[in-house]
Amino acid sequence: MADAPYAVKRTNPRFSFFADAEVTLRDGTGVHAQVAELSSRGCYIDTLEPIPSHTKFHLRISDGISTCELGGKVIYLHSGGGFGIFGMGVVFEEMGAEQQAAIEAWLRGLAGRPGKDSATNSSSQVRG
Repeated sequence: MADAPYAVKRTNPRFSFFADAEVTLRDGTGVHAQVAELSSRGCYIDTLEPIPSHTKFHLRISDGISTCELGGKVIYLHSGGGFGIFGMGVVFEEMGAEQQAAIEAWLRGLAGRPGKDSATNSSSQVRG
């Protein structure tokens, strides 16, 4: 049986994670986003406005209990397939100890949750 299209091996486990986010571009423009996936090195966000690849910004993630603010950069962009939603892969920029601790706390909670995403280093399907 052939592998599913877009199968990739990930270095860092990626988990389904739903949280509100606010992207602040360098010109001060704010863009509301939803985080859909989280890893130790980045996340996947959905917005109503596309943010071009390689754009750096300030990201504020809030799950209703905890908040983390850090720099990020868009590494790829998916169009919304006609639904007006754009998905973006984001890599986190340099993190301080506080930001890293917040991300790791979320990931520990996600890793221990039953029904977690296939977040091992085995193949997982890229959103597309």
